[in-house]
Amino acid sequence: MVKKILKSYDYTLIITVLILSIFGLVMVFSASMVTAVQINHVESDYFFNKQRHHLVISAVAFCIMAIFPYKAMLSNKILVPMVFLSLGGLLALFVFGQATNNAQSWFELGTRSLQPSEFVKLTVIIYLSAVYAKKQSYINEFNKGVVPPLAYLFLACVLVALEPDFGSAAIIFAIAATIIFTSGMNYKNIFKLGLIGIVIVTPIVLVMKDKIFTKVRMGRIEAFQDPFSSEFGYQLVNSYLALGAGGLKGLGLGNSVQKLGYLPEAHTDFIMAVIAEELGILGVCFVLLSLGYIVLRGVFIGLKCKDPFGSLLAIGISSMIGIQSFINLAGISGVIPLTGVTLPFVSYGGSSLLQLALAMGILVNVSMFVNYEEKYKKKESDSQTV
Repeated sequence: MVKKILKSYDYTLIITVLILSIFGLVMVFSASMVTAVQINHVESDYFFNKQRHHLVISAVAFCIMAIFPYKAMLSNKILVPMVFLSLGGLLALFVFGQATNNAQSWFELGTRSLQPSEFVKLTVIIYLSAVYAKKQSYINEFNKGVVPPLAYLFLACVLVALEPDFGSAAIIFAIAATIIFTSGMNYKNIFKLGLIGIVIVTPIVLVMKDKIFTKVRMGRIEAFQDPFSSEFGYQLVNSYLALGAGGLKGLGLGNSVQKLGYLPEAHTDFIMAVIAEELGILGVCFVLLSLGYIVLRGVFIGLKCKDPFGSLLAIGISSMIGIQSFINLAGISGVIPLTGVTLPFVSYGGSSLLQLALAMGILVNVSMFVNYEEKYKKKESDSQTV
């Protein structure tokens, strides 16, 4: 039994995630050396060592979730505490949270920090997948099957937006929209939800317009339109310089010029710009192909999985990685305005890496069940028939 289970794990997916995370660790060291010494006044390997610890903790979390049967999360004994804990964490930020970059999004835990909104992304995926999987028999009954689960989504998005962290709120909403769209709900109900969403969001935007349309956010839109003329275009212009300097093979690992105090957030939001400068198009292609494989593999697992809960989990997790990757890469290349979203598995950040490890553990677990049923249960049923 154990041998069959071990053979059913998706090792190509596991290896891809591991290699990409180790690559990210190396690039965090390269991108953060100067920032650590000049700005934070610590040793050059400060961020590298912290990310290394994050990676070890995340690896343990990944292994636990890869072994833990994902179907157990359908139980209200797990689902309900998870939902209340996520909302409690967001509410506690307004009392105990640490303000950074004009957003009260973090808990300071000694030398560590924790960002609850990262874990809310995963909680939304698990909760909506579980609820809509349970409601498959009446998924198109609007008042009974469609609307009730969205109360949690609404509260989560509002609380994250109030931090304010509109980037994370938008990602959570986009992930939820993907799960809803693939849940089996008919287009008529999806259209109704869209109209209701517009009716609810419009007055909220009007009330919060001073918080939403701040000088900095409007400056980012201005910089998106013309970074070379805007006073807010500094980040984007330096990102362009880094992206354009690498060529095919790059300047060499550790040889970025833009990370020497010119490019803000080089080891977090703009780490891909440093990768492009140091490792060129080849380095960029490696990251894009790795992320693309993880996303497409997740979609493939979701399509193969016959269990509605497992299928929605796989789709939700792969959409989260795809959406976040797109927003980060599109932002640093000027395709969309900058939002301050990190690159999955590569950027510095303990909360992000841990949440992604938990999510990938769940995805690998779903994949294992799919492969096990396909390889062994089918053979067992065929032998019994004979």
